[in-house]
Amino acid sequence: MRAVVAVLLLVTAAHAAIWGIFRDQQQAPDFRGILPSVSYAPFEGTAHPDVDNIPNAEKIRADLKTLAPISRAIRLYSSTGGVEMVPPIAGEVGLKVTVGAWIDKNVDRNEREMLSAIDLVKHNSNVNGIVVGNETIYRGEQKVEDLIKLIQRVKGQVNVPVTTGEIWNIWLDHPELASSVDFIAAHILPYWEGFSDTKAVDQALIIYQKLRDAFPGKRIVIAEFGWPSAGYNLKDAVPGPFEQAVTLRNFVNRAEAIGMEYNIVEAIDQPWKFFEGGVGPYWGILNAAREPKFAWSGPVVDQAYWKLAGIALLIGILLSTPILRLNAPSAMQSFTLSAAAHGVGAWVATVFAYWTGHYFVFGSALALTLGLILLVPLVLIAMARIEEIAAIAFGRAPVRLLKKPPAAALPAVASPVEAVAGEAGEATAEAPKLPKVSIHIPAYFEPPDMLKQTLDAVARLDYPNFECVVIINNTPDPEFTQPIQDHCRELGERFKFINAEKVEGFKAGALRIAMERTAADAEIIGIIDADYMVEPDWLKDLVPAFDDPRVGLVQAPQDHRDGNRSLMHYIMNGEYAGFFDIGMVQRNELNAIIVHGTMCLIRRAAMEMAGGWAGDTICEDSDLGLEIIEHGWLTHYTNRRYGFGLLPDTYEAFKKQRHRWAYGGFQIIKKHWRRFLPGASRLSPDQKREFALGWLNWLGAESLGVVVAILNLIWVPIVAFADIAIPDKILTLPIIASFVVSLLHFVTLYRLRVPVKTAQMLGAMIAAMSVQWTVSRAVAQGLITEHLAFARTSKGGFSLMSVEFQAFWEAVIGVLLLVGAAVLVASNAYKEVHEIYIFAAVLVLQSLPFLAAVAIAILENSRVNSFAFWTNTGVRTAELIGLRPVALPKAMPAAISAPQPVASEIHRDTA
Repeated sequence: MRAVVAVLLLVTAAHAAIWGIFRDQQQAPDFRGILPSVSYAPFEGTAHPDVDNIPNAEKIRADLKTLAPISRAIRLYSSTGGVEMVPPIAGEVGLKVTVGAWIDKNVDRNEREMLSAIDLVKHNSNVNGIVVGNETIYRGEQKVEDLIKLIQRVKGQVNVPVTTGEIWNIWLDHPELASSVDFIAAHILPYWEGFSDTKAVDQALIIYQKLRDAFPGKRIVIAEFGWPSAGYNLKDAVPGPFEQAVTLRNFVNRAEAIGMEYNIVEAIDQPWKFFEGGVGPYWGILNAAREPKFAWSGPVVDQAYWKLAGIALLIGILLSTPILRLNAPSAMQSFTLSAAAHGVGAWVATVFAYWTGHYFVFGSALALTLGLILLVPLVLIAMARIEEIAAIAFGRAPVRLLKKPPAAALPAVASPVEAVAGEAGEATAEAPKLPKVSIHIPAYFEPPDMLKQTLDAVARLDYPNFECVVIINNTPDPEFTQPIQDHCRELGERFKFINAEKVEGFKAGALRIAMERTAADAEIIGIIDADYMVEPDWLKDLVPAFDDPRVGLVQAPQDHRDGNRSLMHYIMNGEYAGFFDIGMVQRNELNAIIVHGTMCLIRRAAMEMAGGWAGDTICEDSDLGLEIIEHGWLTHYTNRRYGFGLLPDTYEAFKKQRHRWAYGGFQIIKKHWRRFLPGASRLSPDQKREFALGWLNWLGAESLGVVVAILNLIWVPIVAFADIAIPDKILTLPIIASFVVSLLHFVTLYRLRVPVKTAQMLGAMIAAMSVQWTVSRAVAQGLITEHLAFARTSKGGFSLMSVEFQAFWEAVIGVLLLVGAAVLVASNAYKEVHEIYIFAAVLVLQSLPFLAAVAIAILENSRVNSFAFWTNTGVRTAELIGLRPVALPKAMPAAISAPQPVASEIHRDTA
């Protein structure tokens, strides 16, 4: 424990050191004077001034008292809508005012603006000029000659200088406009031209000199210069608090040195300017709370930096505390988990900084809140996967796995399984007890030859005390029932045959009937699917685990004997193996395994205590297993293969099976969630956590992936055409990080635990991704329905492929995501906004699971799916380059290669 605490302290110290190392501190020239002028708009909040954002005198007075020590004058942009109150109040605090008359296409409003501006000049001696129109020519709302007429009209009625405010190049393009004004009011905003902050001041001075050269002797005022403190980049122009502070301090000092007249845009942040893109609200030297954003002297620093560091460290420490509850974690395991926890802490601090440093209208606040809500389970899933990586890569080896003892130690008939320390008790010299086992094999329209192979394998079991109950349900066709009945007679009295019609409850209903025909002295119930050929030592090796009276269930993994049937089946088999060699092994350490309905041994007393087979879910096996665990029984798992079944025939069947598992899993959640409440069952906290995280990691991750992908598709036109970017550090980069964690989780754990080759592992990854849409559909159906029909999984090569393309909707969504990414990149060609490129990358990543389904659906119908193709290709390649062909998987056993008659695909499933 001391070592673990030391590791946690080390990680915390390292995290604090990282914050210290990356604390930004920049130098800029000090400015201790007073600014000549700043732009001022007396509005608060996000409401537009033209709608319902009317200022009042007291707020204006408070603002101007704040600005008076900072600036000698202010520039206004309008003379109506409450702004007309500003000049007299400014006079109270000694501020000069350049009045603005807003000019657009509205003739009536233009008239009111000009009359009000003229009136303000006549009644306020502190007004030192009028600006008629602001970027009116740039916006195309007035022709040059028409604007000149308005300017001349105003000039004729006042005795102060009159001009108009325009972007600097408008003045150069229209010298006649310059001739009509008393002075040139040029706007130089290098951000909007895509210049970096390091070049902004140089660019402003170059343009200033161009104007002086073009209009010698004319008074030139830089009526707008500024830099935004937040928002998204425009080409090389990157907004930010440091960039704003350094740029303005540099500009002011250089402007003062050459005697330039200038106005800083702007005094106070204007949250209502969200329509000006991501940077619109953030040009103020004061924030919306009227607080200075930076100091005009001394080093430029982030005053809230250490508060953010404290938040990051606190969250990291809190998320690291569960490590102390782990059973003997290693130093590296603790380090990995704590580092991940502190990484989440840093992300939370970033979210806090963004939330407190930005302004939101209702829509943007709602969108950000929704995005963060969706990210919370995504972060939990990533943390759970990192925990599993740490446990398997750096933690202790599994200690609860049932293992087969060495062959020399096996008695002639039966031997105890290697016991779990402290659970199985002391071995005795007496002969092991051999409880009777009743093996139940439910079948529904199963090919007779396949089922005969299953029965023959049971007959070869090296265990003297068992019976086998075969129940064929709802299968009226004698071609499927009579051969099995005859074969059971041939195998002897141990084999009981039941042909049950009109059975309700699907597989669970059939198994309930089997229990009624089970021998009274049977203590253990074994369940195998109709396609499973068991190994002779299945019962001999695993039944002795029930010597411990606390053990209620023993589960062996599924595996398949037709994995080399095609390339598609090869990668399917690799995908199944991951669950049984990784997830089940880890869950077993906490007595929290998931029961799957084959290769399972259940103590009869435990089954009866749990209520037997329930028919209210379509995953009756997992439901019963959880019931047994909830009643306090111990469960055991072995990752040794004791039986081999058949893979789904087609990709359609593979998806149907996964849909059933997911839908049934969601049914189980709805049925059992109350038992996870305190005191509602005998589940331990670790068991509750394992089941909850397991459901979240599977059902939640797949559903969340689809939901986020669809929401991002909806956002594409908004991002592409409405000048709104997704904040990368808090929304898009976590999605990419989660994808990387998932990729690392899959590859690392497969390399450490699953004995497959690299090519099969990569194929398994594609197969696992390909069912994202299928699982999410199952969860969605689980939300709105109570029960679905039990769909049969076709197996053994006895069914034809559907003529329909099996990944239609995946293809639609995948293509839309790629098109969306292309649209974002194309629309961003001029602006080059980093966040938009990152968002496009996220769309490409989100398309991969959908395209994986498309790839497998195409593979299934192509020549490439056949191993014969690869064999022939290898031979031809070897002949061309003079090398031997690489060894390929063997062909599928003949016993399962010959197709047999089978009922329609509409029939239901037993696996």
